[in-house]
Amino acid sequence: MTRSAAEIIREYGPFPGVDGVHGVTFDGQHVWFASGDRLNALDPASGEMVRSIDVPAHAGTAFDGQHLFQLAEDRIQKIDPKTGRVLATIPAPGGGGDSGLAWAEGSLWVGQYRDRKIHQVDPQTGAILRTIQSTRFVTGVTWVDGELWHGSWEGDESELTRIDPQTGEVLESLEMPPGVGVSGLEAGDGDQFFCGGGNSGKVRAVRRPRRGSAVGSGSKIPVEPTSK
Repeated sequence: MTRSAAEIIREYGPFPGVDGVHGVTFDGQHVWFASGDRLNALDPASGEMVRSIDVPAHAGTAFDGQHLFQLAEDRIQKIDPKTGRVLATIPAPGGGGDSGLAWAEGSLWVGQYRDRKIHQVDPQTGAILRTIQSTRFVTGVTWVDGELWHGSWEGDESELTRIDPQTGEVLESLEMPPGVGVSGLEAGDGDQFFCGGGNSGKVRAVRRPRRGSAVGSGSKIPVEPTSK
């Protein structure tokens, strides 16, 4: 396993009226982050919040290219970012113990914090298609360049962890500074992750390890859809 210190590129916030940052996603222009009772859109260039949507937003956030998905207690909401309307809901696999949320290859990927699991979920029905076991507590989840990364936060220690999507083995770890937590995770443009900072009320950009032959965030997930 490769272990190194995380390089924090930039910090955003804290923001007015935001007590904590939970889920984080990126729509190609704005960073969206969940703050309990609303979703907020952050301009990563200026560092300013540009709009918000009043919707329960308690944990992970994802974007499928058209819609936002947001964990709220024991359900996942599908949201139109233009109008703020909740278009549909599906049950969350952890029944309220869910944490991170990501979109990749037509599926939602849902973290379960204390169970150390990541579920591939049908976005139409909420059915669990596959479960990946991690060795770490799972907060945010993201797929990028065919790699599965998740945030982990336990006590004063937090890290960004790349795991084998078939075995759950930890392949790489970026250790955050002591006391700096990761509550949400999403890959952004270029070589960076956006990380929710929990009760700090901040969003942080962390440098993503550069690969010699990156093929883009749309690269295929290297696992069989029906494997367990």
